Amino acid sequence: MMYHIENRTGLPDTMQTLLGDYPREAWPDHPNFARSIQNWMGAHQMFRQLAEITQSDTESFLNKNMNQQDYTGRLAHFGNQLVRNLHGHHSWEDRSFFPELGAAENSLEHGLMMLEGDHVELDRVLDSFTRGANRVIKLADLDPTQMPEEAARMHDHSTAIGRFLARHLADEEDLVVPIILHHKLRG
Repeated sequence: MMYHIENRTGLPDTMQTLLGDYPREAWPDHPNFARSIQNWMGAHQMFRQLAEITQSDTESFLNKNMNQQDYTGRLAHFGNQLVRNLHGHHSWEDRSFFPELGAAENSLEHGLMMLEGDHVELDRVLDSFTRGANRVIKLADLDPTQMPEEAARMHDHSTAIGRFLARHLADEEDLVVPIILHHKLRG
């Protein structure tokens, strides 16, 4: 069965077998909740924050609370961090991390495949974001009068990334952390 991210409101029930035994609120106190898990989840929090920065900066620009030079500088900086770090992170997960987890808990392999499918969709979302950000930045030099219209589209891209990450990262954590705790991995 395919579980497309836009149709999900949480991790599908069939993928919550370990989550019931290892609920999110108990993770920090679990003896197998290692520094590596904290770092991985910290990266997720950074992605959420970077997406929020790009969205709130775009709102500030559109509301005339940020000038175009500050906006394009911040968009270039934080947008680049968001895109580059997300690509690197999910590439590592697909190549290394998920295969390790699938070998430990093969009953949840379909859940890991779902997350890899999310990564394919995330590549498309990031590509749209990058193209939109580049247009906004170029217009600052070529035709600043068109920036607000393009920034409105940029707001849509930033909002889409925020929504995508909210669902995907929550599902990823709810699937992955219980596998790690259960099998004492990455300790």
